[in-house]
Amino acid sequence: MGELTDKVKAAGNKAAGSVKEAVGDATDNERLEAEGKAQKAKGSVQDVTGTVKGALGDDI
Repeated sequence: MGELTDKVKAAGNKAAGSVKEAVGDATDNERLEAEGKAQKAKGSVQDVTGTVKGALGDDI
């Protein structure tokens, strides 16, 4: 995967995670809220991965 692919997936995971977290918080669903936080964290990792790939080149 290239830099752009990682960044797009990161944005998707961050957005979906935010929605899950908000819905979980609004409905007092701790499991859903935790899933949202985890998905946002996954998106953050993907974002960093994309940044590193961009800096080093897509050959890694």
